[in-house]
Amino acid sequence: MERQREISSEVCWNSPFLFLHSLYLTIRKRINSGFAHLLYFLFLSVIGFGFLRTLKSRNPTGDLNLFFTAVSATTVSSMSVVNMEDISNSQLAVMTVLMFLGGEVFTSMVNLYLSKSKSIKTRKSQAKVSAANLTDQIELTIVNVSEKPGSDSFDKNNPILRQDSIKFLVYVILGYFLMVQVLGVAAVSIYMAAIPSAMNILKTKGIKSFTFSIFVIVSTFTNCGFIPTNENMMVFSNNSGLLLILIPQILLGNTLFPPCLRFLVWLLGKKVKKQEAEYLLNDEIKPVYSSLLSKLHSQLLMATVFTFILIGTILFCALDWNSSAVSGLSPYRKFIGIVFQTMNARHSGENVFNLANLAPALIVFYIVMMYLPPSTTYLPIGVSSIEGEKKLPKDDGKKGILVKNLMFSHISYLAIFVVVLSITERKSIKEDPINFSLLNILVEVVSSYGNVGFTTGYTCELRLTPDPTCVSPWYGLSGRFSARGKFVIIVTMFFGRLKRNYMNGGQAWDLM
Repeated sequence: MERQREISSEVCWNSPFLFLHSLYLTIRKRINSGFAHLLYFLFLSVIGFGFLRTLKSRNPTGDLNLFFTAVSATTVSSMSVVNMEDISNSQLAVMTVLMFLGGEVFTSMVNLYLSKSKSIKTRKSQAKVSAANLTDQIELTIVNVSEKPGSDSFDKNNPILRQDSIKFLVYVILGYFLMVQVLGVAAVSIYMAAIPSAMNILKTKGIKSFTFSIFVIVSTFTNCGFIPTNENMMVFSNNSGLLLILIPQILLGNTLFPPCLRFLVWLLGKKVKKQEAEYLLNDEIKPVYSSLLSKLHSQLLMATVFTFILIGTILFCALDWNSSAVSGLSPYRKFIGIVFQTMNARHSGENVFNLANLAPALIVFYIVMMYLPPSTTYLPIGVSSIEGEKKLPKDDGKKGILVKNLMFSHISYLAIFVVVLSITERKSIKEDPINFSLLNILVEVVSSYGNVGFTTGYTCELRLTPDPTCVSPWYGLSGRFSARGKFVIIVTMFFGRLKRNYMNGGQAWDLM
C-alpha cells in the first residue's frame, strides 16, 4: 500500500507536465533540435527586449541596443553596446532572469527532463491516465517495478531503471545548479558587507548590494560575463577576495561541470539511489546526458582545462607582468588578476584588465581559447575513441543528408562573419583603421561566436583624425558598429549559442 501511494502521488505530481511533454514530443517530430533551440532563445530575447523597453533606463539606450543586450544576455555572450550603468536595477533583474534561463546547465537540464526516454507501456499508460483507469495504471507500474533487478546487479536494457536514473540525474543537476549559485550569492553578499572598499564602489554607482550579488553570480555561473559596472571587473582589481569567490563559479558552471557532475552522482550513489548511480556511471551504457562523461574523459577534460589555464597564466606573466595594463597592483593581486583573466578567456568574458593594453600575442591566445568549445579535451592516440560516448552516424534521409552537406565548419562561419563585418564597417575601417583593425574585428566575431564577451573596446585617442567631442565608451567595439554590423553580431551570437547542433559541420569538404 505504501508503494501504491508513492506511485499514485508520483503520477499526480507528473500530471501537470504530461501535456507539456506531449507537446514537446509533437514539436520535436516536426522540427529538429537546433531549430527548437533557436525558437527558444529567440522567444526569450524578444520577451526580454519587451521588458527592457518597458522599464526605464538611467540614460537613453535605443531600441536596437536594448534588443542587442537582450540577445547577449539570453545567449550568455555579454557583448555590450551600452554602458552597464545606464541600465536600471529593474532592468538588471530582467537580464538576470534571461541569463538564468539561457545558461547551458539550465537549458540542458530542461532538455534532459523533457526528452527522457520511457518504456512504451509507461508512456502509453501515462497519456491515458484518468480517474477511471488510475487503479489499472498503479497496478501496471507495480508490476514493472517488481521486475526491477536487485541492488547487486541490473539489466542494462531495463527501460524503467533508465527512466528512474534520468529522473535522479535531473534532481542532481537541479540541486547542483541551485546550491552552487546560492552559496555564491551568500559569499559575495558577505564579502560586500565585510569589505568597505568594495561596498563603496556599489554605493558610488547606485547599485544595490543584493542586486549586484545575484547578478554577478548568475552571470559568472552561466559564463555570461555581464557585470553591472561600466568597467566590468576592472574596478574590483584590488579586491582579490571577490575574484577568488568568482573563480569556482566560472569553472563549476562551464568547463568543469561534467567532472563535478560525475563526482556528485558517485557521491550521492554511496548514500542514496545506488542502483541509479551505478547505471549512470556505467561507461558501457549509452550516456543519457551529454555532460555526463566517462571517468577517463572526465579526467582528461580536467587535465585539459588546467593545462590551458597554466599556459595562459605563464604567457601573461611572461609578456605583460610589467606592462601598463597591470600597473599599480601588488604582486599577489596581480597574480590573482592574471589567473582570473585567463580563466575568463574560456567563455566567461569578465575583464579585470583592459584587453586593448595587452600584448598582441596574448590576444591571439585568447582568440584561440574563445574559439574552443567548453568540452574541448586532449585525447591521446589510442584512447581517442571513448566507449559509449561516440554516436554512430544515423540515416537522416535525403533531406537530412542535403542539410549536412550544406553545413560549414566553425572556422568557415567565423570567416564569413568577419568578411561580412568588413563590408558593413568598411567606412569606419577606412577612417579609423586602428580601432577597427582586423585583429579587433576578429576579437569581436570570435568573442560573440564563442559567447564570451571579450572586447578590445574603442579608444578615442587612437583615432587618426582627432575629435574633441569624442568620449571613449566603456562598452565594446560592437557598440560603435553600424546597425547592420550590430545585426551581424546578433546573428553571430545565435550561431555560437547553437553550435552544439552542428559540431560535425564541414565534413562534405575534401581538402586534398
